[in-house]
Amino acid sequence: MIYELSANNLFFPNPNEADENGLLAMGGDLNAKRLIKAYKSGIFPWPQQGFPLLWFSPNPRAVFYPDNFHLTRSLKRSLKKYETKVDTNFSQVITMCAEIRKQKTWINSQMIKAYSKLFELGFAHSVESYDENGELAGGLYGVCIGRVFCGESMFTLKKDASKTALYRLCCEVLQKGGIIDCQIINPHLSSLGAVEISREKFLQTLAFLGNKSSIF
Repeated sequence: MIYELSANNLFFPNPNEADENGLLAMGGDLNAKRLIKAYKSGIFPWPQQGFPLLWFSPNPRAVFYPDNFHLTRSLKRSLKKYETKVDTNFSQVITMCAEIRKQKTWINSQMIKAYSKLFELGFAHSVESYDENGELAGGLYGVCIGRVFCGESMFTLKKDASKTALYRLCCEVLQKGGIIDCQIINPHLSSLGAVEISREKFLQTLAFLGNKSSIF
């Protein structure tokens, strides 16, 4: 059963009731309170053209344990080419994540507005990589619930720039004893060290780490 959300309340069904594709509910909106509640519940929006707003909680769930990040020799060399920063250019990072995918992106104008509001509220964050000329070369953004960083998207304009940003994120998360939520596994994430865990284990981890002090 796919639940239809109401714009009049912030109700979300139990994430364990999602279907085999992880689809749990549709409808509602992207106001900040709803988004924060969703992420605290292990649920995230994934807009698809031609459908109402869709909400997912997949099983299994892809995560990074930051100490398992695959730091290759090539990437070690690339780390010297970039300066990484946190939360210095959220607007450009989320815009570039949308533009780099052109017509295939789920990051529409409503998503950009909603996550920009989360950034203002201190829940959304960006990690950026800058080249030797001080130009933004790559980065990522996501939502931080306690010590769980829920990664949303990344982009790169130069070799290993997004990987460098991800490595910086892993260092920050490792220092605080947290994890990174990657939502759904793909070959690229797997090559960097992401693994799949059960939704049940993810929700247990989120319940524990989500109540800790924030990573950022």
